[in-house]
Amino acid sequence: MDAAAAPPPTSVLFARGVIARLAIWPTLRLAVQEGWGGPGAAEKRTWLASIIVDAFEEQSPPPDDQYIEELLLQIMADEYEVVVEDGSAESVAQDTVRLWEESKVGNSDSVVKFEELARGVQGKKVDFQKAPENEDEEWEDEGDGSDEEEEEEEAPQLLPPPSQPKNEPEIDEDGFTLVKGKGKGRR
Repeated sequence: MDAAAAPPPTSVLFARGVIARLAIWPTLRLAVQEGWGGPGAAEKRTWLASIIVDAFEEQSPPPDDQYIEELLLQIMADEYEVVVEDGSAESVAQDTVRLWEESKVGNSDSVVKFEELARGVQGKKVDFQKAPENEDEEWEDEGDGSDEEEEEEEAPQLLPPPSQPKNEPEIDEDGFTLVKGKGKGRR
């Protein structure tokens, strides 16, 4: 009964490769290291590997690198609350597809390479530099760059309304000041 339940050696080889590849992915390592996935962040990494392996074993034809990349991005966003924008998910997806293709023919070179790399980074912290927090940066409109110039200039000063030339009072021949009406609706 155990022989029937045991997965084929190629599946085990592929699963080892996926686990090792995920273990060296700096973005996922950082998320696990910082506990962004909660207290079970490391277990989620193993769960992610099982989701990927299941996708390859259950789908015919097997998924392509774009599908795997979208799967990685979605799980990182949902489980670790990380939006991956550095393009690293694409290389992980491409490596995963290559691992599948090599594992199916019994080639273990890539698996061994990733396992060695994973042993090399095991227990080491991921070095990262936190970007300066500038909330305005996210919301700036990326136009032609003229926004920056406008921000540096002082605000224009308000000008007083142009003064209308005051009509000098008209004085008639006898020295009297002539009173003029405002010109409103004469009938």
